[in-house]
Amino acid sequence: MIFFILLPFAVIPAAGSDTLRVEPPFWWAGMRHPSLQLLVHYPGIGTAEVKLSPYPGVTLDSVIRPPNRNYLFLHLTLSSEMKPGRFDILFLRKGKSNLHYGYILHKRETGSARRQGFGPGDVILLLMPDRFANGDTTNDNIRGMREKTDRTEPYGRHGGDIAGIMEHLDEIRETGYTALWTTPVLENDQDEQSYHGYAITDFYKVDPRFGSNRMYRQLGHLCREKGIKLIMDMVFNHCGSRHWWMDDLPFPDWIHDLSTWGITNHMHSLQADPHASENDLLHLTHGWFVPSMPDLGQENPFLQEYLIQNSIWWIEYAGLEGIRMDTYPYNNKVFMSRWTERVLAEYPRFTIVGEEWSFDPALVSYWQKGRENTDGYRSGLPALMDFPFQHALVQALTEPESWNTGWKRLYTIFSDDQLYPDPLRLVIFADNHDMDRFFRQISGDTALARLGLALLLTARGIPQIFYGTDILMSNPLPGDHGTIRADYPGGWPGDTTNAFTGQGLPAPVMRFRREMQKLLRWRKAHPGLMNGEMIHFIPADGVYVFFRKDGKELLMTLLNKNDKKVRINPSRFSEILGTHAFGTNLYDGRTISLIKPFVIPPKTPMILEIK
Repeated sequence: MIFFILLPFAVIPAAGSDTLRVEPPFWWAGMRHPSLQLLVHYPGIGTAEVKLSPYPGVTLDSVIRPPNRNYLFLHLTLSSEMKPGRFDILFLRKGKSNLHYGYILHKRETGSARRQGFGPGDVILLLMPDRFANGDTTNDNIRGMREKTDRTEPYGRHGGDIAGIMEHLDEIRETGYTALWTTPVLENDQDEQSYHGYAITDFYKVDPRFGSNRMYRQLGHLCREKGIKLIMDMVFNHCGSRHWWMDDLPFPDWIHDLSTWGITNHMHSLQADPHASENDLLHLTHGWFVPSMPDLGQENPFLQEYLIQNSIWWIEYAGLEGIRMDTYPYNNKVFMSRWTERVLAEYPRFTIVGEEWSFDPALVSYWQKGRENTDGYRSGLPALMDFPFQHALVQALTEPESWNTGWKRLYTIFSDDQLYPDPLRLVIFADNHDMDRFFRQISGDTALARLGLALLLTARGIPQIFYGTDILMSNPLPGDHGTIRADYPGGWPGDTTNAFTGQGLPAPVMRFRREMQKLLRWRKAHPGLMNGEMIHFIPADGVYVFFRKDGKELLMTLLNKNDKKVRINPSRFSEILGTHAFGTNLYDGRTISLIKPFVIPPKTPMILEIK
């Protein structure tokens, strides 16, 4: 007889083909949704008779036996009156030893359903755990895992981990960040280039080279203690080719057939295109990203429930405040609406942000909750990554000014906010882990970096900043992910430059970093203003001006891209300024008169707090 008891929030043991696997491995009493699906995997388990030990509020409704007899799917009903505790699942097998699984129903943490999520008052730090800091060198290489650590290999694993993140949470908080998005931390036991986390090989297990489930849960608790909201990067579109189920699929349609669909066509517009070919659309959603990332068959109802429960499990287990969903338009959109509905039913204030990498606001807005689409599709997604903003930001900073270039690019993008039900819930950013560093995109111009940062931290939306932006990290070769995702200096023993302490950083970098911290801390102290209205004026003379106001506070941002100083006449903005006579420049504390013209220096941002 095999006997498993899961201690409260225990680390999930590694499971081989001869280990009884039950997923989710435990659950909670008091969840809103009344049913629970259990995936059970073990050789020949499909022929077993299943019985539950009597437990008040738990009923075994059905046992589904898929074509692969190494699986069972159990459907349970959980009463709202059910109490935390344990019941036993018995698998009775003719002529063989019986199997026994002790299933734990935990007590939810107080206020779990009321968690707030992240919003316009927050600033998100995006980091890659493998490249941020190595807090535990003992887990760099794990016996039995395929890829070893080699810091000299740009596309290899470098050893950063959850311990390294926890070690520097105070610096993250003190810098002014209020939310933390890490690229995926789940197991990626691939042969190579598995450091990024997007080729998941176990949806219920943190990669041991990053730490453990328990350590990730600890990170969630520490983040909450420090006022930082933890955002988990999730991937529903695909898994890794070395996922434990790949050699033993429960259903033939669990994975889309590569020989039929090949590689995806990447044509995002198909999801909203009224003239689209059905075959083209299926090629988008059924085609694989790459041969090492099998495309999940989200039409299968058992896989749908598996993914829904997995995301809820991690929210509850790790204390998440948000999810960033990878490659959103490649998924089955009907299923994704069902997923968001289920998550938000359990956590009404929770935030989910989807990645729709398109520069067209019409395509991005298609996915936001509340949008009335002409095809009748209703999305449940609260927030989107604002790729149109990112693209326009770089154009605005690097193009010469004309009737439709330069600052006009951003002005037009903000004008397109009429397409979104809630533009304040767009995540705005200058770069991320999949594109050239912002500093490279603006040709290493620190003055332009200052302008971009000022805009990012005062415009509408939820700012996200990629680790290393504070020290103007760049990548010498365009599109080279190895250097785009370079190690953060000081995160490894023996680093000669330490970005955490400032040791070895050039003086111009330190000035930029201090200025960035100053703006972040100011923004953190004024979250209400960031939820307020944005009013912008047509760019003129190479200067873009906009205001933020919430009834109590007023902020004026002026961005001069010229190589010369520009004279600003405040009377142009009298409809907003009204009788306000003075503003305080956040950069230097100087008082600026708003009743007479003033000068803004060349290639300089000015942010005025007006009272």
